[in-house]
Amino acid sequence: MVLCGIPLRNPVIAASGTFGYGIEFERIVDLGRLGAFVVKGLSREPIRGNPPPRLWETSEGMINSVGLQNVGVKAFVRYKLPHLRRFHTPVFVNVFGYSVEDYCEVVRILEDAEGVAAYELNVSCPNTKCGGIQFGSDPAMLVSVVEPVCKLSRRPVIVKLSPNVDRIEPLAAAAESAGADALSLVNTFLALAVDPVSRRPRIGNGMGGLSGPAIKPIALRMVAQAAQAARIPVIGIGGIASGEDAAEFLLAGATAVEVGTASFWDPRATERIARELERWLAGERVARASDLTGALKRWPA
Repeated sequence: MVLCGIPLRNPVIAASGTFGYGIEFERIVDLGRLGAFVVKGLSREPIRGNPPPRLWETSEGMINSVGLQNVGVKAFVRYKLPHLRRFHTPVFVNVFGYSVEDYCEVVRILEDAEGVAAYELNVSCPNTKCGGIQFGSDPAMLVSVVEPVCKLSRRPVIVKLSPNVDRIEPLAAAAESAGADALSLVNTFLALAVDPVSRRPRIGNGMGGLSGPAIKPIALRMVAQAAQAARIPVIGIGGIASGEDAAEFLLAGATAVEVGTASFWDPRATERIARELERWLAGERVARASDLTGALKRWPA
């Protein structure tokens, strides 16, 4: 299959923030069997991240508040990217900034490096005090960051949208109008876990982002709405833990899917889900995964 002109072995992609820089998984996962993988968010300068504890497992998922800890784009290009060039799997780089200038500078540095297939602009992280979600919650602000990045990029730009909004359609349309080549959604839902004994939040930073199976039905709804609002490809994210889950997102309108939280419970989840989807397609006598995209019946009702 092809996504934004990039050939993918299959439509299953490892999501940013759950797959490290890819290098950490090479002895566990056959990276060649994945469609692609997205490295953890990169910023202009290194970020230490939020105070611990950063993770809390819920009954149907988990809450995280890592705070986009990363080595910074220059260190990534110097120390991480050379190792990633050994693989034939496309590498997508998640890009984060506190300002429009930050986003542009990260992409400008990456433009001079080999081995990157596409950028995923993180305008949706709820775990930072400024930047990120601020851009992803207002169409005009979203355009203000997506447009300049698209103008300086020679690679496809994917915009990762937030579910923490009233309506996803205006944001999907705004990203497309600003030049985005694809959308990915959803990021995590702002959430709170409480320790009743200590009477304190279970996350060091207070609130965090909820992900996992609990958010899947809402993520499916938002992916379907975004796919109807924009003509560019949509990558579905949210609670995908099986090949059948992936098929549901394709039916809702996604061209590809990203697997995130499942990798915390099963480091081989992304590879497994790709195999399961292939078997599911064969069992349903579907020739290609792309035949499922947007094939949901009676939508809208």
